[in-house]
Amino acid sequence: MKPTLKKTILPNGVRILTLKMPHVRSVSMGVWVNVGARDESPAENGLSHFIEHMIFKGTEKRSAFQIAKEFDAIGGQTNAFTGMETTCYHARVVDAHLETMVDILSDIFLNSTFDPLEVARERLVICQEIGMVEDSPEEYVHVLAGTDFWGDSPLGRSILGSRETIETFGAETIKAFFGRLYHPGQIVISAAGNIDHNHLTDLLGAPFAAIPPPPAAFPLRHPSPERSGLSVHAKALEQVHLCLSTRGVSLKAEQRFALSLLNSLLGGNMSSRLFQEIRERRGLAYSVYSHTASYEDTGMFGVYAAVEPDKALETARLITQSLRAVKAAPVGAAELQDAKEYTKGCLLLAAESTDNQMARIAQSELLFERCIPLETILERLEAVTAEDILALANTLFQTDQTALTVLGPPLEAAPEAFRDCLAL
Repeated sequence: MKPTLKKTILPNGVRILTLKMPHVRSVSMGVWVNVGARDESPAENGLSHFIEHMIFKGTEKRSAFQIAKEFDAIGGQTNAFTGMETTCYHARVVDAHLETMVDILSDIFLNSTFDPLEVARERLVICQEIGMVEDSPEEYVHVLAGTDFWGDSPLGRSILGSRETIETFGAETIKAFFGRLYHPGQIVISAAGNIDHNHLTDLLGAPFAAIPPPPAAFPLRHPSPERSGLSVHAKALEQVHLCLSTRGVSLKAEQRFALSLLNSLLGGNMSSRLFQEIRERRGLAYSVYSHTASYEDTGMFGVYAAVEPDKALETARLITQSLRAVKAAPVGAAELQDAKEYTKGCLLLAAESTDNQMARIAQSELLFERCIPLETILERLEAVTAEDILALANTLFQTDQTALTVLGPPLEAAPEAFRDCLAL
């Protein structure tokens, strides 16, 4: 039976979406807010992520321990995450425990107390999280690459914030940010699995319809200008970690389908050009891949590799050569079809997960105010031509919008040699 999508909009603007998947026994539900690190001022950097932590730290009727114990008692899986533009609080349970899951998620989202003692404890935890990222060079180089590419703009800052900003956040600061930006119109509740839409709406309608209107309009998001050039960050490591960043496309752009295929064939899987050339043929790196970061109005395309210090320049040159090659000639028919089948296969496999379907319908609603059918996405991918990818590569891979981030021990080659790798 084909999954059935339904949507209800509460009087205050909160949207409730369900995708019924009758062949499963689970339900995944997420409370999504169209608020993230991009919506913070420099002094607020890290507040969205701090709130994500604090939501689970106690309400008027549940302590942090009780929240954890009640989820565990029903075998539930719960978590949250913060991005540049969205924050999500989600859980997955067996369908028989739907009411309990809804009650807990609703309570923590609507009634968190943001107790000052819990704020002080969680501040220490988040500082440890920042330290953990800094101790993981593969993660940390991506944070640095964001700053090197986007500069001192919201997209260029760490979602976690800094130790300096974290130290300034108190309970009143958190409450003020929550009240100012967590508008009803910014909230989407999505659920996928063995679920009845009307029943979920009955459970959620009264508590979420009571969220008051916002005190002011939601702040506009401004484009972040890209930067180019070489940035070297010294750190005592065994390897050099490279991250080359270029312009990408937005989540709404027509070229997003071509970008997905370009990513797949360049460095998105084990048969990709970068993986085969750098790892398989030359043995330079264990980890090498391409990746994308897309937002509502802009994006970034990147390539990452970790190599021995004396192989860093050779690897950077090979990355640049791969980008130049995809600009110079159309991709072959067989290679393009392989990228299509790989990308479509990933989408179809993901569609069997209630978590992934819950996320897909929410993100589509936040971006387009409607759900784009999976069949439409597959058709758009299949329609991409070699000429589309060639044109996109020539648009994105430009010298004046390319940054190279290097993290690790001192370079064994002159910086000028690495700067030459930016010439696309």
